[in-house]
Amino acid sequence: MNLKKGAQVKIITGKDKGKTGEILEINRKLETVKIKSIGMIKRHTKPTKENKGGIISKESFIHQSNIKNIDTKKTDKKTAGKK
Repeated sequence: MNLKKGAQVKIITGKDKGKTGEILEINRKLETVKIKSIGMIKRHTKPTKENKGGIISKESFIHQSNIKNIDTKKTDKKTAGKK
């Protein structure tokens, strides 16, 4: 599947079925995709000098077979055929 960062996709299976979102990251080696506000998980982090810590919500990766690319540029191509 031809996926690019920033493309609009629709979830076709899983707990977020039917939702749409924008691609944030692509891991081509594992064939997974991270989508904005889809597949949210809770992450417990320790406090450090840089950040406060606590429970943080963030996106997790979804396998690319569970998503469908949405064409925002729907172009109708006319085919030339013999009469």
